[in-house]
Parts: sequence; C-alpha cells; structure tokens
Amino acid sequence: MTDSSESTRTPDVHINLNIRGMKPSATVSINEHSNKLLAEGRNIYKLGLGQSPFPVPEPVVDELKANAYQKDYLPVKGLKLLRDAVADYHRRGEGLGCTGDDVLIGPGSKELMFILQLVYYGDLVIPAPAWVSYAPQAKIIGRNVNFIPTDAEHDWMLTPEQLDEHCNEDEGRPRVMILNYPSNPTGRTYTPTELEAIAKVAKKHKLVILSDEIYGELHHEGAHVSIARYYPKGTIISAGLSKWCGAGGWRLGTFTFPRELRWLLDAMASVASETYTSTSAPIQYAAVRAFRGGPEIERYLWRSRKVLHALGNWIADKLNDAAIRTLKPQGGFYLFPDFTPFAELLEDRGIKTSAQLCNKLLEEAGVAILPGSDFGRPKDELTARLAYVDFDGARAIALLENQGDDTELGDDFVFTHCPNVVNAINAICEWVKA
Repeated sequence: MTDSSESTRTPDVHINLNIRGMKPSATVSINEHSNKLLAEGRNIYKLGLGQSPFPVPEPVVDELKANAYQKDYLPVKGLKLLRDAVADYHRRGEGLGCTGDDVLIGPGSKELMFILQLVYYGDLVIPAPAWVSYAPQAKIIGRNVNFIPTDAEHDWMLTPEQLDEHCNEDEGRPRVMILNYPSNPTGRTYTPTELEAIAKVAKKHKLVILSDEIYGELHHEGAHVSIARYYPKGTIISAGLSKWCGAGGWRLGTFTFPRELRWLLDAMASVASETYTSTSAPIQYAAVRAFRGGPEIERYLWRSRKVLHALGNWIADKLNDAAIRTLKPQGGFYLFPDFTPFAELLEDRGIKTSAQLCNKLLEEAGVAILPGSDFGRPKDELTARLAYVDFDGARAIALLENQGDDTELGDDFVFTHCPNVVNAINAICEWVKA
C-alpha cells in the first residue's frame, strides 16, 4: 500500500533548506523569458542579460580551431601554458610578482567563486548594488551575507569608512569581501586613490578580497587598476574571457592568488578535482592566445571600449534629459538608472517596487531590464540595471576598422549601428511619462 502522507508530501521537503524557494539566476531568467517572448512574435529589446555584443577576436577563434582535436583531461589547476600566460598578463598590467603556480583555471569565474566560498569559512561582505549571483551562492553554501549599502551620492561605490565601520562591529571575524569594478550593475569604477584607501582598511582587518575584475579590460579609457597593487598579500584577482573577449559561452575563468593564499588555491583545486575535474581543453589552449595579447587584441579592445563609451554616454544623457537619474558609465556595458523622480506617477499605475517597474516595462513597452532589488537594493527603491548590449558588435568594430580608428563616434554612429538600444531607450523615456 502507498502511504497517503508520503504521496501527498510536496517535493520541497526533499530540497536542502539553503536552496528551498530559490529562484533561477535573474540574469539567466530574463534572457530566457525575453527569448520566449521573441519566439511568440513580440518585439522585445534585450537589455537584461549582460552578454558581450562583440565577437571573439579572430586570432583567438583561430587558436580554438587549431586545437579542436585536444581531447585529454588537463591538470585540475589548469594548462601550464595558460596559467603562465595569465600570470604574465597580470605582471604586465599590474606589476604583480605572480607566477603560473599562483593561478587556478575554472569553467567560468562563477564556478570558482562558488568553490572559494565553499572552501573558505567566513562571512561574505558585498557592497550593494552587486551582481545577482554573489549572495545566492553564499546562501546555497550556508554562509552569512553582509551587504554594505552604497548610494548615488558616492557613485554607488564603497567608501573605506563604511568598510571600517562594518569590520569594527566584530573585530577579527574571518571575511571575504567581493569588490567588483568596473561595476556590474552601475558601470562605475574606483580611482587608484580610492582603491588604496580601501586596501588599507582591508589590510587592517585581515580581509580576503576577491577582486572581480572581469570587466577590467573594458574600462572605457583603458586605465583599469587592480586593488592587488595596494593589497597584494590579501587579494585574489578574478578574471576570464566572458566580457572583454566576448566569449561568455566558452566558460573559462581565472583566479590569481598571492603566494600567502596558496593554501586556499590548493584547497579549491582539491574540490575541483571532485567536481568539474578540469576545464575544456580546446578552450584553455585558445585562451593562451587571448591572455598573451598583442597588437591585434589591443586594437580589438580599443575599438570595443570606444563603442561602449559612445553608446553608454548617449544613453546616460538621454535618460537624464528625461529626468531618469543615471550616472555615466566608466567601464563595462551597464547603467543603473533611478526612476525615483517618477515615484508618484508610477504609484498611480500600481508600481511601488523595482520588480513591478521592470515587469510593467517589459509587458507594456517590450524593454527587458532587471530590478535593483535583484542586485541587493531595497525592494521599494525604483532602481534598475540596464545592459546596453542589444546591438551588432561585429558591425560596429568593422566600421572603425574600415573608416579608421580616429573616426569620431557621435550620435549618428549610435543611431545607425545601435538601433535596438536607441529604440529601447526612447521607449523607456516615453513609457515612464505615459
């Protein structure tokens, strides 16, 4: 006989308490929902998922083709050629004294972040707004998450005073702080002076900093600086191919550790050996070419930055002209507009939260963006993340190649080569005042 109590039991009782009720990643969900609406014949502007609009650089693609035959399991920590190339990349860019032995390769930096939190026993400290997956990963593992709220007055950036005050509340508590810049979701970044001040506080409290620099190469002026310069013994640099190299689907991430944290690298590698075993061999061989850089890669990056700078600034100006408060981006391809000036008008339409705002915007105007609440902001704060990536990046780069890198990218360029983004921003400005 079947136990009736067993047959009526909901599936949730068999799910780990840390995961019960958890929803899929907001960025993945918005992309899948947008694609579903497109398949149904809706006209949707996809400003939700932060996927690079640019193609993978041709020399890197060629290297992948040449190594498609590579079929063997590679070392858990990663291909030695690649680990050496990543270390050299950071030595060139930041003057760090790292070697290939300080590098761990994984199937995306997201996976490496998860394993770090699994291995290191401590609280997770996150300046908010922050990328949607940091806190859920900690929740899955059962770690304490401490958000440090920032504000537009300080460019949505953490101040050293805030960090010091937070750490003083429980002196000596082990903590990992994730510092992401240029920022997803705000597009803002830190100056060297600001990084040095934060590093001083982190050193005082013996924090481990996970410096998420996945958008570092997309600093619009090409002037990214790592906090590892100022706190080399306590900083892990997270990087990869997804954003600056346009290879999100390739799934390759890198962690570069100080020698003082070699024990942490080794512990993560042990977990990796029991989970994903190793990262795709052909992708690792191709990544060597990406991290070695050279003139072709530099031209690709320069053109990408130029396009993103022109488009991001046009959007910020357009939104601000419409009274939607938006800071201009300094890197990456995100903006974090604040619709608070329209709070009364929106409330009259039944919109009181950022989630309601984004749902209505998608439903009524066909524009997909994400609510600020997905990024650690209060539910009733009318902020949102906008990823300005719905354009043909290959065509935009080709224009600069054909017309010369001195070509001025003004409004005409934006209107001609980024029509979906232009239409989406116009739709937002019209919808909010409707």
